[in-house]
Amino acid sequence: MVTGTHSYPPTALITGPTSGLGEGYARRLAFDGYDLVLVARDVDRLTGLADDLRARHGRRVEILPADLSVAEDRAAVVERVAAGVDILVNNAGFGTAGEFWSAEPALLQAQLDVNVTAVLHLTRAALPGMLAAGSGTVINIASVAGLVPGRGSTYSASKAWVVSFTEGLSGALAGTGVSVHAVCPGFVRTEFHRRAGIEMAGTREALWLTVEDVVRDSMAAVARGRVVIVPGWQYKVLTTASRLTPRTLVRALATTFGKGRNRT
Repeated sequence: MVTGTHSYPPTALITGPTSGLGEGYARRLAFDGYDLVLVARDVDRLTGLADDLRARHGRRVEILPADLSVAEDRAAVVERVAAGVDILVNNAGFGTAGEFWSAEPALLQAQLDVNVTAVLHLTRAALPGMLAAGSGTVINIASVAGLVPGRGSTYSASKAWVVSFTEGLSGALAGTGVSVHAVCPGFVRTEFHRRAGIEMAGTREALWLTVEDVVRDSMAAVARGRVVIVPGWQYKVLTTASRLTPRTLVRALATTFGKGRNRT
């Protein structure tokens, strides 16, 4: 279990917890004894999840409805984070179907605001309190797309930013008792691709991970102090091989086999 010291019981704030990985982290952390702050747009789903977690685990669960692509909503979440959390899970994020040159500029900007700007602002808000306490954990959900070029443009770039940001920040935090981690899953059975309108038919079964796999493996890696975490043996092989392969070939393979077309 990841622990913190500046609030009791310890508190974890999770963005995008109403389905998929965010819900998986919420359930895991509630089981581990954390009170929760859940941040998402869908009030009905937030309420349902909060009620279920309270009933199952007896934890205090606060809901904070917010759209992280909206500056005013981000500011409200920043304020809550700055009030003190032991774990921050920056999970909210989305991809989009279609090509970059035909996507609506406002949609592309919203994608960057959720995938990048919210991570920047919430992490900045969390760190002063964590550093003062000498304890705290930030978990940023990135993607294999941030490590392997070619699977979309703005989405891959946003996740590459998350990885680079996390690695740089980890060095700065060394010795403080505060840790930061980037989790880089591949294909996970969630609502992500359906919501994005990305066709995944024909994707090999061996490439799919479950939410439970990713949460279990990543939390174990966080406890071991790993900074960049790639759940699943198949994605460990893929990302290791990509580092040893010329990038021109990696891009070609990602476009051919990784469904790099028709997504931004």
